[in-house]
Amino acid sequence: MPVIEFTKMHGIGNDFIVIDAYTKEPPHGDLVELAKKLNDRKFGVGGDGVILIMRGDSAPFRMRMLNPDGSEAEMCGNGIRCVARYVKERGLTDQSVIPIETGAGLLQLGLCEGSSVRVNMGKARTNRGAIPMTGPTDEEAIGFEIKAAGQSFIGTAVSMGNPHVVIFVNDAEAVPLADWGSAIEMHAMFPNRTNVHFVQVVSTERLIQRTWERGAGATLACGTGACALLVAAFLNGHTGRQATVQLPGGELEIEYEENGTVFMTGPAEFVFDGVWETN
Repeated sequence: MPVIEFTKMHGIGNDFIVIDAYTKEPPHGDLVELAKKLNDRKFGVGGDGVILIMRGDSAPFRMRMLNPDGSEAEMCGNGIRCVARYVKERGLTDQSVIPIETGAGLLQLGLCEGSSVRVNMGKARTNRGAIPMTGPTDEEAIGFEIKAAGQSFIGTAVSMGNPHVVIFVNDAEAVPLADWGSAIEMHAMFPNRTNVHFVQVVSTERLIQRTWERGAGATLACGTGACALLVAAFLNGHTGRQATVQLPGGELEIEYEENGTVFMTGPAEFVFDGVWETN
């Protein structure tokens, strides 16, 4: 019976089934159904996404990430840190700075001490057309109203190559995440759906994040979301350009440079290797 070799990894609790399609043949058949089966936490391996490490067109490596519902994400901040550590420690590269292609473009990653990886996440964009969301494409998506789940929210939308909506709240823990998050994810304002983040401002240097991920639901961490919320916090006058973001699974250090580029630093960990028998 054919098998798929995989490695389970996580970035502060955001966990992935990583498949080496760089040195081995990529999985055959329907990837959507494969992602649904592998990500299932009761009948599969269990994860927030399946990551394929592949050969790139303009860079040595390319990352593809499939959500638990089978949809493909343009990018995943915690996932790409796992890819960087995998290709380095499994001997696929000897470079200290690793270029990786994603659906959001080419990103540069550097391994720090221990398990930490620093990622140049590229430039954040806040115009409606970049998110994408309805309305004038050049209009900045800062401080707009969202009506969902019987509530009225004030949101700021940020694209980190994938869509995010950031909503500031007094108490992140008190948010009914599944109710509010799912309603906003599917709102007609966002034609490609959106990731949703509820953020509590602790200080000008510390934020608390809870996330409802597009296609995955509640997760312990979202790296691109942490980048988006610092951008939103800065634009709304809550923080400076650098802050620690506390997520349920751990912490990330985020920097937002004056030219719009965002850097993210955080850990990537190996869990175990395994094989999946295909039918």
